[in-house]
Amino acid sequence: MEKIVFVINSGSSSLKFQLMNFPTEEIICKGIFERIGGTSMDFTMNFKEKNTEVINLSTHKEAVEYLLEQIIEMGIIDSLNDIEGVGHRVAHGGSTPDSQIVDDQVIKLIDDLSIFAPSHNPVNLTGILAFKEILPEVPQVAVYDTAFHQTIEPEYFIYPLPYKYYEENKIRKYGFHGTSHKFIADTLKETNPELKKVVNCHLGNGASICAIDDGKSVNTSMGFTPLAGLMMGSRTGDIDPAIVTYLMRLENATADKLDAIMYNESGFLGVSGVSNDARDVEEAANNNNERAQLAMKMFANRVAQTIATYAVDLDGLDAVVFTAGIGENSNTMREAVCEQLSILGIELDADKNEQNAEWIQSDNSRVKVGVIPTDEELMIARDVLALTSN
Repeated sequence: MEKIVFVINSGSSSLKFQLMNFPTEEIICKGIFERIGGTSMDFTMNFKEKNTEVINLSTHKEAVEYLLEQIIEMGIIDSLNDIEGVGHRVAHGGSTPDSQIVDDQVIKLIDDLSIFAPSHNPVNLTGILAFKEILPEVPQVAVYDTAFHQTIEPEYFIYPLPYKYYEENKIRKYGFHGTSHKFIADTLKETNPELKKVVNCHLGNGASICAIDDGKSVNTSMGFTPLAGLMMGSRTGDIDPAIVTYLMRLENATADKLDAIMYNESGFLGVSGVSNDARDVEEAANNNNERAQLAMKMFANRVAQTIATYAVDLDGLDAVVFTAGIGENSNTMREAVCEQLSILGIELDADKNEQNAEWIQSDNSRVKVGVIPTDEELMIARDVLALTSN
């Protein structure tokens, strides 16, 4: 029997969606609303062909209403009653280890955790409430980016601050991109079960690395917030924490101003001065822009250092996997990272790497190196189906 699942990723001014059919896991249609919050928004729908239009609507709720009208009018589905459930990507679920069917308690949890993810949780909740109001009988499922990392042991998630801040204020490493890391872990368990000790590199505009042992998260580079770990498109990643207080005094800056600098003005953008998009920075580096070349080297170095650290945490290394935008598409970055990991016995096959093959290590490499596309939407849909079926 066919079951139809909606997957929703709400942003502050956007709403991405996919409608999927099970058990085939076929994407029926997908698209995005952009510029939400103004007097009009852009609506892109990919069903048989891709079409974009400007619609005179302004809110997330209006976008949801319009979307549901369109999928009926276009004959994409026969009835809204055909929808089995709606899965929502939620950035922060605290210490919750699994996805949850949305009820009042879950809504309160997401709202309470907005203090830890102020750019993400409130807008994730906006999407949930919009669908809940319009489709009150259809189960909503919250799929947390933090859930996969709840298997990490305390020695990895506790910060060396006074312990009361963990006990009273829940300050700890949570980790993010968990849906993507879990997708790769599940894929490898199905296709390459002999690969137990894996470091997965989710490298995109936001980037994180996860040490995975037999399908479970052991350590991850993002921390209390998605600012930690690797340098990213416009985020600092890890820096000396005293830089923050120093800059506050130097610039007479508020905490909000420092947040803006570290989240929006740093990383590839801040170092290169070119762009927060790694593709633009790589192109500038190839054209001898020295700051762009520096940014590329810094990123590769931090990725390689983290992989090496996680080989220690895993007490060995069977495979390194590259995924997400940079990981899947930049053979240059993969080469730059792996060149620094020869001490671990990693060696690439140049031709396979250039071709973006699934496995790109040489015959002499002691560690397998994979390029596996992530699919967070499919992971969310599977969780929806599992929870609603039960």
